[in-house]
Amino acid sequence: MNNRIAFKTIVFKEIRRFSRIWPQTLVPPAITTSLYFMIFGRLIGDRVGSIDGVSYMQYIVPGIILMSVISHSYSNVVSSFYSTKFQHHIEELLVAPLSNWVILWGYVCGGIARGLLVGCVVTLISLLFTDIPVKHYGIAVAIYILTSTLFALAGFINAIFADSFDDISIIPNFVLTPLSYLGGIFYSVSMLPEIWQKISLANPILYLINAFRYGLIGVTDIDIRIAFAMTGACILFLMLLSLFLLHKGIGIKN
Repeated sequence: MNNRIAFKTIVFKEIRRFSRIWPQTLVPPAITTSLYFMIFGRLIGDRVGSIDGVSYMQYIVPGIILMSVISHSYSNVVSSFYSTKFQHHIEELLVAPLSNWVILWGYVCGGIARGLLVGCVVTLISLLFTDIPVKHYGIAVAIYILTSTLFALAGFINAIFADSFDDISIIPNFVLTPLSYLGGIFYSVSMLPEIWQKISLANPILYLINAFRYGLIGVTDIDIRIAFAMTGACILFLMLLSLFLLHKGIGIKN
């Protein structure tokens, strides 16, 4: 009973936190998305033509949606949990009779909620520019949720190890953003030289974007079974690592 109430409380607090400041959490993605579609979709897309039988505008939609999900799921958890550490609210959670999984999934579900909500906003904006012929609903929804879960967990681990507010921006700026842009959002991997195609296969975000693209428009550069297997394995690993860190008190009890 205590765990269930605590879990609902943390999730509700997290949702209220980002919904209360919606001009900062929901409006910027809408503006950024509109700029992507106007610049890349309209101006550049007319010159590129079609890729794999679909218009360039439709081709870039899945990647832009998922990029928003990744960044906001991650940033919500890393900023919120680090603030809990910085303001010393973490002590209240640690002394309360709560399971570690309640703390973990309370914050992670808050990040998932924000990531999915921002993804819905970006999707609605994209419908103003092009149609999205969803080919495989199950695959699209599954990757949508799994991606948000994966990067919410990653944000939690970043927050555990962060010692300053600067530390919570290093990974998004120097890891997630480059990997997202190099993950095939604006181009097909088949367009690259062979050596760069092989290098691109080491980018995990490439698999997520292509699996989501397959779910929406039926086009992919990779085997989506690999994408699901890799994503599931990463989620399991990050979840177990997060629970271990909480159990040992690493980064939160010193």
